[in-house]
Amino acid sequence: MSAYDYEDLGLVAGLEIHQQLDTSRKLFCECPTERREPEESHRRLTRYLHPTKSELGELDDAALEESRVDREFEYLGFDTTCLVEEDDEPPSRLSREALDVTMQIAALLDMEAVDQAHVMRKLVIDGSNTSGFQRTTLVAQAGEISTTEGPVSVEDLLLEEESAQRVEATEKGVRWSLDRLGIPLVEIGTGPDISSPEQAREAAETIGMLLRSTGKVKRGLGTIRQDVNVSIADGARVEIKGVQALDQIDEIVRLEVRRQVELLAIRDSLRERDAAVGEPRDVSDVFEDTDSSVIAGALSSGGTVGALRLDGFDGLVGHELQPDRRFGTELSDHAKRHGAGGVFHTDELPAYGVTEAEVESLREAVDAGPEDAVVLVADAPETVDLSLEAVAERARTAVEGVPEETRDALEDGTTRYLRPLPGAARMYPETDVPPVEPDPSEVEVPELLTEKTERYQEAYGLGAGLAEQVAYGRRFTLFEAAVEEGVDPTLAANTLESTLTELRRDDVPVENLTDDHLMELLLLVEGGDLAKEGVGDVLSVLAENPDLSAEEAVEEAGLAGVGDEEVRAAVVEVVERNADQIDEQGMGAFSALMGEAMGALRGKADGGQVSDVLREEIQKRA
Repeated sequence: MSAYDYEDLGLVAGLEIHQQLDTSRKLFCECPTERREPEESHRRLTRYLHPTKSELGELDDAALEESRVDREFEYLGFDTTCLVEEDDEPPSRLSREALDVTMQIAALLDMEAVDQAHVMRKLVIDGSNTSGFQRTTLVAQAGEISTTEGPVSVEDLLLEEESAQRVEATEKGVRWSLDRLGIPLVEIGTGPDISSPEQAREAAETIGMLLRSTGKVKRGLGTIRQDVNVSIADGARVEIKGVQALDQIDEIVRLEVRRQVELLAIRDSLRERDAAVGEPRDVSDVFEDTDSSVIAGALSSGGTVGALRLDGFDGLVGHELQPDRRFGTELSDHAKRHGAGGVFHTDELPAYGVTEAEVESLREAVDAGPEDAVVLVADAPETVDLSLEAVAERARTAVEGVPEETRDALEDGTTRYLRPLPGAARMYPETDVPPVEPDPSEVEVPELLTEKTERYQEAYGLGAGLAEQVAYGRRFTLFEAAVEEGVDPTLAANTLESTLTELRRDDVPVENLTDDHLMELLLLVEGGDLAKEGVGDVLSVLAENPDLSAEEAVEEAGLAGVGDEEVRAAVVEVVERNADQIDEQGMGAFSALMGEAMGALRGKADGGQVSDVLREEIQKRA
């Protein structure tokens, strides 16, 4: 991929960061915020959603397009699911706990709180909410963060309810899980101040650090999502949704810039060729005896083959926009929105069982000339009509340039079409929830994770790397509580970060370990009831048997502490077994024998104690 001069291209980017809050209840009901597995559900309900007009009588374009896809939405309910989540009861008041955390975030972003926060309804009919809208409220505005490439403004901070979790597609539509619906979520929108891919990533990392500094945000896959808005001077604003990995943001921006540059090149070529879009035609007879399994399968099922002539598009439908994604892929994305499996086009044919002779017949059937391309869809008649209509609209837009739209981030950093950009017509007031008045004077501004890292080094003597691991980890609150109880800071830090990480890599179910388990264990070590060398073994037992206490897990692991006499006896046995090595090497044999002695005691004794006894016994021999 070519390196671009982003300043010359006029790159402008902004971020929308969505972060789930770790609160005791959901935003508008008393239900817990813990996630559940779909197989835990015990009831199901269905909905069909349609768009409604705003207060000004307008319909949102994104909602209107979504409504053209006829789908049934099925929702999985759990023993914790309430009538608010099912949209069978009005919402309760907005969670004060969630508002307090949001106000902390506002303070960290140097934002000004609104005088009165009003809950609004945002029209969403993709099935991700049982009500057909998402409740959201503006809490603060006009903030700023710093990056090495200059300041980035933060325009707004909203508190809203999380959407339902998509489980899978069904024959009739989409299945969703209600466990996630209603979890408090903050949305942070930056200004369009970002001018390079690297700055986009740095800004996202900075905001992520500030969010985690509250200690009240959820962690793990899916709990934070970044949307990236990207445009170049001659292109258009494109919103890329669902970026889950911070290290993907810079690549997402680079590839979107490339996509827009290539679309502009296609636009210029189309204008030179005086390109146009023809009318769809039924060309089923061309493929009556085809060897293409896709086309033959559609025809045998009562379907048709529709074709669309694109005047002046020859060679451009196959033009690559992003790695392994061509302009034809964009046309296919639009067709898929209406149920088609995809499209064929003459830039890639003959292929897929379609012969050269069939391509020639196809061109004749639609009166295509040498500079024209032809797009095919084979499916049920209604699907063919809707899909080709969508392809035609996208092809017409290509002559104009880059369309404004919402796109979905894929794992490799490329994107695919989702829907048009939403507009203001999808917002209207929520009449069931009273407004609230945020009070900035009551906000306790949390310590930044960067500051916490420095404090851990200075106050507890932790190395820079370990201090950062603990400060940025999920259990810094537990670490501080353990140290307050007298636990050695290095022991606590290594246990909560290094030991747990190693166990996780060994497939030990460490997610079963509670803070109580870990605190009890650390206190046992501090009290001399467990050697620190046995921590990993005891944690493994606890993870597999979470109903045990830490003390019971020590017994189960066979690591109950041993007395001084037992330690010395074990060490003497090792020394006697290696008498010849000691006679030859003296204290030089210490390292090898230390490992053997610790193995003999199997973590039942502290390494310092074993070391002292071993030195004594070697010196006696020497």
